[in-house]
Amino acid sequence: MAVESSETQYVIVGLGNPGREYALTRHNMGYLTVQALAAMWGLSFKEEKQFQAFVAKGKVEGITVHLLLPTTYMNESGRALRLYLDFFKVGHNRLCVVCDDLHLSFGELRVRSIGSAGGHNGLKSIQSHLGTQHYVRLRIGIGREQLLQACRDYVLEAFSHEEQQELPKILEDGAKVLQRLVGEELPKVMNAVNTRISKSGEQQI
Repeated sequence: MAVESSETQYVIVGLGNPGREYALTRHNMGYLTVQALAAMWGLSFKEEKQFQAFVAKGKVEGITVHLLLPTTYMNESGRALRLYLDFFKVGHNRLCVVCDDLHLSFGELRVRSIGSAGGHNGLKSIQSHLGTQHYVRLRIGIGREQLLQACRDYVLEAFSHEEQQELPKILEDGAKVLQRLVGEELPKVMNAVNTRISKSGEQQI
């Protein structure tokens, strides 16, 4: 079987923890957003044990898009991602990682093309296994209001009732950004997502 060129493929990985007990926790914002994208595209996930991940694949604008949800738990996300990228010969320039971000207000979106892990253990694992900080990441705010609360406790808590009311719109917006990243130039998407905020403070996608 011929191996597809890296330039005709794109991998999107959602960071989170597997299992029902984590399904609606703040640390699973990456998982949830990629699941929303799969639903928007009509794709279904299948567990691929050799890659330690749930995988969904489809063609979007002539690009083979791979959606990945690692089953390794957050702190070992990089192991599953490295296995997958190596097998399909996809470079880190054709990768987007979706994760939660404590330092952004709830639901705020930011696209970055390089940067440190910022204390995020999933990103630390990815950067350790890939050996680079040069990859696109979509960070979605889970804004910690009580700064004295332990970070680990906060991210592993379920979304509050108020947050759950906002969640569908946030996931829809995140999925739309991911779709744009597949089909548009990165600087254009970054400019639109990172700077287009209305006077009311609501982000415009």
